[in-house]
Amino acid sequence: MAIINVTNRAGEAHQFEAKVGATLMEILRDNDMDVEAICGGCCSCATCHIFVDDAWVDKIPAKSEDEQELVEETETYQAINSRLSCQVSMTNDLDGLTIVVAPEE
Repeated sequence: MAIINVTNRAGEAHQFEAKVGATLMEILRDNDMDVEAICGGCCSCATCHIFVDDAWVDKIPAKSEDEQELVEETETYQAINSRLSCQVSMTNDLDGLTIVVAPEE
């Protein structure tokens, strides 16, 4: 297990044990962190949009073209920090990861 630090849409900070191998979307959804995940993790919507803390951006694999297109279409897009949580799998290297759930659109 690894630790993930999450700020939800209400601005409340939480810390969870995160199963290595699970996507961030699954972890957020299972802990009631305001992630709708309408497409179920298929990278075809942006309802699992998150902002990755600057300190962690370079430790996460790069976005695919599909993911980049989807996050660019959101109203709260941040070029460096926006990610779809369904496209990031938890690893031991991400122990301590800090993210913010993006506002609902």
